Amino acid sequence: MKIFPAIDIKDKKCVRLLKGDFANKTDYKISPVEQAGKYKDHGFKNLHIVDLDGALTGETVNLDIIKDIVGKFKLKVEVGGGIRNIDGIKKYIDGGVEKVILGSAAIKDKNFLKDACKKFPNKIALGLDARDGYLLVSGWKENSNQLSLDYLKEVNNYGVSRLIYTDINRDGMKQSPNFEETSKVAEISNCPVIISGGVSSIDDVKKAKSLNNIEGIIVGKAIYDGDIKLDELVKEDA
Repeated sequence: MKIFPAIDIKDKKCVRLLKGDFANKTDYKISPVEQAGKYKDHGFKNLHIVDLDGALTGETVNLDIIKDIVGKFKLKVEVGGGIRNIDGIKKYIDGGVEKVILGSAAIKDKNFLKDACKKFPNKIALGLDARDGYLLVSGWKENSNQLSLDYLKEVNNYGVSRLIYTDINRDGMKQSPNFEETSKVAEISNCPVIISGGVSSIDDVKKAKSLNNIEGIIVGKAIYDGDIKLDELVKEDA
């Protein structure tokens, strides 16, 4: 199973949000590039990056920082946050990113998702961010009024290469991921699933390994707060 340490970028800094709330933000002193270097030094191979400025503006705001990380450390990077057109996807792929995560734009316009998967085979990941089973969009500010499972059934054959499922109620809360809901998603998904939101301990990581159709798990706040040591976490990375 792949471990994806997380870097969320806002105003060129590493930050973490509670339940996606920009008003409830923790800034960390370490820069995104330094943090990525730390992950690389510990032996991690994958990295999950969210451009929070991008999520708010719909632009590739932190493209240069992300390209710098990819160029310096040769990590397999998946990136999301405000990627709403083919041009944005192309910029990231040209910059060496392994997977581009589409969220709001794909949920609002299924044809955009289908088109992106055709144009960039094996490069598109789908980010499903849910609260109480319903998908949220636009930086988690807007309810799409679509159930995650219903939406997934509609787009399951489009050619998405990876699915990232986040339970917003758990995100940044360190209360363990929503394994039950994630398992339901993984059961019907045609592509492998990444667990996201709420990882609190190494036990959560070990539990994720026992589930079917799970490719990996994203770990964020528990690393920054010292609840999970990187040396311990990298041993679970395969």
